[in-house]
Amino acid sequence: MNANGLDGLLMFRAQITFGSLVITQAAHSVEEYIGGLWDSFPPATFLTGLVATDREVGFLLINGALVAFGLWCLYWPVRRRWPLAVPLMWAWIGIEFVNGVGHMAWSWLQGAYTPGVGTAPVLLGLSVCLAVRLRQKRFVQTPAG
Repeated sequence: MNANGLDGLLMFRAQITFGSLVITQAAHSVEEYIGGLWDSFPPATFLTGLVATDREVGFLLINGALVAFGLWCLYWPVRRRWPLAVPLMWAWIGIEFVNGVGHMAWSWLQGAYTPGVGTAPVLLGLSVCLAVRLRQKRFVQTPAG
């Protein structure tokens, strides 16, 4: 396989992994919604209150915007391989890594299920997988020289 073919295969795998991460975030948001995260997790209570007086509505707006932004990233910059695609994927890696670790730590501290912990390991695993894919030599940004 030539270098262009390898580049294409690596980017395709990154695209699939990124798409899986966005879909998992949507499922994660549903899990959080069913569990009423905005009522039980102080940071979510604070953030949703900034968006709407009805925290449930604030939660729906924040999470709807997050998933919509993820789909936009997937269908335009990532799928079309815009120069912005890799930095956007790195941003998602950071967000979802923290999201996954945070939910698992919160459940551990509570000693019980907390909304979002069921899908958190998948977010964590996909974020690590995407990071590994992007770290492959074809994606590492090197200075021209």
